[in-house]
Amino acid sequence: MRRPVGVLLVVSAVLTAGVVGLAVGRSSVPLPGWLSAAPPLAAKPSCAQPAATGPVVYYRDPDGAPAYSLTPKKTSSGKEYSVVRASEDVSFDEQAPEAMTAKSGERGRIKFYRNPMGLPDTSPTPKKDSMGMDYLPVYEGEQDDDSSVKVSAGKLQKAGVQTEVAERRTLNTMVRAPGTVQQDERRVSVVSLRFEGFIDTVDNVTTGTHVRKGQPLMRIYGPNLSSAAAEYLSALNARPEAGINNQALKGARRRLENLGAPDAFIADIERAREVPVYMNWPAPQDGEIVERTAVNGMRAAPGDILFRIVDRNFVWVMVDVAERDLALIEVGQKVVVRPRAYPDRPFTGKVTVIYPNLRAETRTARVRIELPNPDDVLRPDMYAEVEIATGTDAPVVTVSSSAVIDSGERQLVLLDKGEGRFEPRAVKLGRRGGGLTEIKEGLAENDKVVSSANFLIDAESNLKAALKGLDTGEKPQ
Repeated sequence: MRRPVGVLLVVSAVLTAGVVGLAVGRSSVPLPGWLSAAPPLAAKPSCAQPAATGPVVYYRDPDGAPAYSLTPKKTSSGKEYSVVRASEDVSFDEQAPEAMTAKSGERGRIKFYRNPMGLPDTSPTPKKDSMGMDYLPVYEGEQDDDSSVKVSAGKLQKAGVQTEVAERRTLNTMVRAPGTVQQDERRVSVVSLRFEGFIDTVDNVTTGTHVRKGQPLMRIYGPNLSSAAAEYLSALNARPEAGINNQALKGARRRLENLGAPDAFIADIERAREVPVYMNWPAPQDGEIVERTAVNGMRAAPGDILFRIVDRNFVWVMVDVAERDLALIEVGQKVVVRPRAYPDRPFTGKVTVIYPNLRAETRTARVRIELPNPDDVLRPDMYAEVEIATGTDAPVVTVSSSAVIDSGERQLVLLDKGEGRFEPRAVKLGRRGGGLTEIKEGLAENDKVVSSANFLIDAESNLKAALKGLDTGEKPQ
């Protein structure tokens, strides 16, 4: 029966210690010849550590403290930092080719081994490159798709690659721009005479007074107006046998209308059958008087502006939109306006006009927004913050903006095909907003794409295409 080596070593050590102790205790007695001639006991064999290989990665503290350096360094006590080579560093790379060969039945037969640095160098058997890195196995079916690139799980973990699923979402891009409140040009009217007249009295209306349509503003006298009124009255009073017909009556009335006489003034002539000396001039519309130049007793020439009236039930907001956002703006889009005077009171309107000219000094385009002003709180030249919702109600296929690689000449995403394989996919982009980008062409809903660290995979894909072009003598696309 074979005894364990450990037991024999222990027994031998005990006997040797006893004999030596006996000899030491009795120094006059010489040791037996067989014991003095016995060879020394061999130490317990230790597990031999393999020699470190590969280039120097970094230097670490010799005492095991969590201190590292990229260059040679000494501790405060003068000790040299320990060298850490590539084989000693923590690795997340794939298993060695030998280990993978044992499991090759799960993934298919190994066709060849490729250079770990992506160079056009292959080997039919496992080997190492000049830096001591193992060649990577290539299984059947992995090289069938030339448009995809294979990345090891270790590289994906080190680079922090993350993926997401393309989803259908309602993409709302909010364009924010400053604006100013302006009065509606179509709701402004002036009061002026078409004849030379004299203002007898002005009613109790001043700048800022709100007036109603038909409300008297002033009492005037005009010689030409009185002459036309007398002619009309004469046509009304003439008898048919005198040769005055309906055409003459219509001509006399038309002259009054051409002088701007109100309908109420003509009706008074027909009812009273006399020519009034003065006439009450009415307000042409509802609104506020923003300008008054008429005073009692003044002479007014034809065309002189005596009153200016503005209706502010609706106002404009003029917005300067940056040139880069101009393509997102369309007529009819909903707008939220927040005046600086009333920041907690938003007003809702819509885009009505996009002006055709661009301001060269500011590189902005002017956009007109119309919105109601029921309480008359919005006043001209007020500043406002404008938010234009440029999204659509229909959901579209979107991905995170970080998933899109835009070089200016091309726009693509990296499609995750599983098992560490990625395919560059050219896409056509749409709207952007809220960290999302619309994909019009190139992706479908539920496609899985890389959203983080995609530039590393794209760089490896470009390297693969370039090396393939060099190997075949073709120019890479």
